[in-house]
Amino acid sequence: MTARHAAPVALRLDHLDQLDAAARIADGVAQAGGRLRTWSTVRRVDGEPPLVEVELETEGAAEADLVATLSNLAVVHTVRITRALDRVFGKRVIVIGGGAQVAQVALGAVSEADRHNLRGERISVDTIPLVGEQQIAEAVRAVADLPRARLLVLAGSLMGGQISIAVDELRALGIPVIALSMAGSIGEHVDLVVSDPVQAGTMAVMAIADTASFDLARQRGRRY
Repeated sequence: MTARHAAPVALRLDHLDQLDAAARIADGVAQAGGRLRTWSTVRRVDGEPPLVEVELETEGAAEADLVATLSNLAVVHTVRITRALDRVFGKRVIVIGGGAQVAQVALGAVSEADRHNLRGERISVDTIPLVGEQQIAEAVRAVADLPRARLLVLAGSLMGGQISIAVDELRALGIPVIALSMAGSIGEHVDLVVSDPVQAGTMAVMAIADTASFDLARQRGRRY
């Protein structure tokens, strides 16, 4: 595998707690031929010198090149290999809406994800019960910023207005949306409408699973 097509690499670093440390580390990743995907500060470590522990996910560079380059930086104290979240939790289905409907969608999604994960997939299901047009619209827009989010399911009894606008924005970014059959305009703005919440969760997982033969693009605009 060439560095250009290298798998994502996750690293834990202890670096000196100084202002230019982050810039030097980012530059080191670039020198190794990689790009930063995520940067998370884990904790600060008191001592002499004081350190900061961070976790990075990178893409585009080989693991050995990254370790060698970053280990040679004066601001880096230690470098440890860890596992990228892609390999641990994989692709994510996000379910937003009313508590009872969300629970039923999650039932179908988790059951279907279990079948595919036994075959080597990594699919996780994340839920949040929410009420209120503005709150749900904000959550829909935020899905675009969630790492590894591949599909959104809207579960409720009434959605439209700002939620429909947010769905259009999310789909424009390449994230498909499935909705339960409900009152409001949302059904005109999503990729698929499904009446049964358990089936909606099942179809959501099938739509993103590599080990499934379900093509959401061929179902776009349909109601079940």
